[in-house]
Amino acid sequence: MIKIYNTFSRKKEEFKSQKEKFVLMYVCGVTPYDEMHLGHARVYVVFDIIKRHLLRRGYQVKHVQNFTDIEDKIIKRSQEKNIEPSKLAQIYIDDYFTQAERLNILKADEYPRVTEMIPEVIKFIEILINKGVAYEVDGDVYFSIMQFENYGKLSKRSLDSLKAGARVNICDEKKSAFDFALWKKTKKDESQAVAWESPWGKGRPGWHIECSVMSTELLGDTIDIHGGGQDLIFPHHENEIAQSEAKTGKQFVKYWVHNGFVTVNKQKMSKSLNNFFTMRTIFQKYDPRVVRYYLLAQHYSRPLDFSDTGLEVAKNTLQGIDDTYLRLVAITKKTELLISAIKDDDLLDLQGEFLKALDDDFNSEKALSYLHELKNTILNEMFISNMSRLAQLKKLLEDFTEISLGVMLPNEQKSDYYLQNLLKERNEARKNKNWAEADRLRTLIDENGYKIVDNKDCSSVLMKKI
Repeated sequence: MIKIYNTFSRKKEEFKSQKEKFVLMYVCGVTPYDEMHLGHARVYVVFDIIKRHLLRRGYQVKHVQNFTDIEDKIIKRSQEKNIEPSKLAQIYIDDYFTQAERLNILKADEYPRVTEMIPEVIKFIEILINKGVAYEVDGDVYFSIMQFENYGKLSKRSLDSLKAGARVNICDEKKSAFDFALWKKTKKDESQAVAWESPWGKGRPGWHIECSVMSTELLGDTIDIHGGGQDLIFPHHENEIAQSEAKTGKQFVKYWVHNGFVTVNKQKMSKSLNNFFTMRTIFQKYDPRVVRYYLLAQHYSRPLDFSDTGLEVAKNTLQGIDDTYLRLVAITKKTELLISAIKDDDLLDLQGEFLKALDDDFNSEKALSYLHELKNTILNEMFISNMSRLAQLKKLLEDFTEISLGVMLPNEQKSDYYLQNLLKERNEARKNKNWAEADRLRTLIDENGYKIVDNKDCSSVLMKKI
């Protein structure tokens, strides 16, 4: 049984999709006006883990993730760079796919773009106007939140609390300062490239309407899982609920899922605060596998405070897993055993506990503890267990890391690092006159296609076999 913490109810709930073993999932995508940063990476790694676990538990997942490829920030940045908004957006959409692939994020089924769905946006807004929940003023169209019962039900904000504390743009044209834009008329200083004809004149969609249109067009009126970062709860997701449910009269989303912020010195990482780190920059220093592991090491709902120290810990921890796996590969590679399923009871129990951790609100942090328990089991049994047992341990390690967590293990063609590490251990064994261990390590190196040339000072060098 999978349990999900639902932001709407503020509690964990048993997950029940509308259609048995089939899940409709919508994740808010990036606004492509700059490079993908670590805050983005956390969102999409989190929902990648959710998707992987649902697939693992036998669900089919229809996954949609949009690109908000026309928005105020894109227009502003395109003016600064003297480039068409569409070209600017494409540059950063390409960057998203590059960095997401490096993080081993499974692709969505569809990546709709706002600019490709303008007719659907206009039709959606027309329905809201006809229902009396939206109104037009001199080319702009607004949603009237006073016409939607229980506005604020996701964020748990009443209109009174909004009036007391929220920052809003005061506009004499609007019936209420809290009404939000569905359609924005073209401004004099804006390029015609960002304007479309509509019943209200030339203009473009407001931010919130875009996701409602794309999600309902591609997934239907009610979605099983919808989410993104916590910063989207209000006003974006609140407004999505209002306009979507006002149009359809149906529940918009069954389970709202939001991940915690990435912070720097306890302050939210964001482009507006200029304290963000792009993935391209981070990957210059750290392997993407390390970054993915780092993002999984804490439960998705909690803030993650970014630091080089944290990444170094992740790097060293993952190296320990890699080394264990590569040793196991070297030992088992000559066997022709093909393990199709785990059979040993203790390993089945460990696999069950690992999956239960992910069943419990996709707790990757707890799941990693079982991964390390497995690693320690392998280290303890590596040279005393039979090949059938070792083959099961290898399969289970691959199962935990690659299938469930999406952290790819090293290629079975051994890395130079691995071989040099074996050589270092052998030199230490020779210095300590541990001849049995030195012989064992020589055998491992030999099996990987290298021979050892020993020197009298207990140092050795590797030579490739011819």
